Amino acid sequence: MIYHTWSLVGLMLWIRYALLRLRPTISLKEIYAGYLESPGTKAYSFGEARRLFDAFSEVNIRTVLTHGDLLESGAGQRHQGAMLSIARKIWPRWFIRQFFPKAGLFMLIEARK
Repeated sequence: MIYHTWSLVGLMLWIRYALLRLRPTISLKEIYAGYLESPGTKAYSFGEARRLFDAFSEVNIRTVLTHGDLLESGAGQRHQGAMLSIARKIWPRWFIRQFFPKAGLFMLIEARK
């Protein structure tokens, strides 16, 4: 498992730490590195993940919606606040599952040499 750049978690972090701070030019790479987990955390697009596995003959990549994407669980201390509490109550989980199933944070990769 590696983190998926184009996830709902990434979008939520970008809104909070870039857009709402009037710094919309901050990239998702910078957001993941500074705010997701530990300093320097990386996330990858499908193309970047494929390149990581260029030496493999068979590669299967898929994403999974997580509890974080669906706002179904608690968040780390630095991500708490009223906005998150409100979002948890109105977050359209069924809509996300139906129309954005590939927008998950976890990118699962199976590969064979």
